[in-house]
Amino acid sequence: MEIIPIAEANDAIAGLAALFRVELLSYRSREASPCPEAAREEITEYLAAGFPVFAAIIDGGYAGYMVCRVDGGTVWVESLYVREEFRRRGVASALHARAEEIAVSYGGDTVYNCVHPNNHRIIAFLRKRGYTVLNLIEIRRPWRGEELTRTITVGEHEFDC
Repeated sequence: MEIIPIAEANDAIAGLAALFRVELLSYRSREASPCPEAAREEITEYLAAGFPVFAAIIDGGYAGYMVCRVDGGTVWVESLYVREEFRRRGVASALHARAEEIAVSYGGDTVYNCVHPNNHRIIAFLRKRGYTVLNLIEIRRPWRGEELTRTITVGEHEFDC
């Protein structure tokens, strides 16, 4: 596996970003089809803003990607996605390790991760890497037609999610 920096949006990275957006919508009980054109625009905007973008390459193909945002020396993982057929093969770990290297280069020792509460896979992944909930919670009303399937307890408050 090779982790490479991405300098410009291409079809392969746009395809991964499109699949990531479909998966994110599924956590909100919304169905969607991949939209590579919108994903290419999103990656182009990240690159124009100076966000580091990396791809994991296995056997010459794109297995996953990650977008980081650096804000005042603090590194945030904006997007981290691995194609299903490459999951549980160290791809996410290799990508996330690159984000941690960036944090160290800025004098930090951690990476911040915003995670959808229904994304159990990334939560388990980050927990195994030693990450825990810091202090952020996002609260909104459900969208029309959104089916909330579980609850989460924050302090003494229980929320649907």
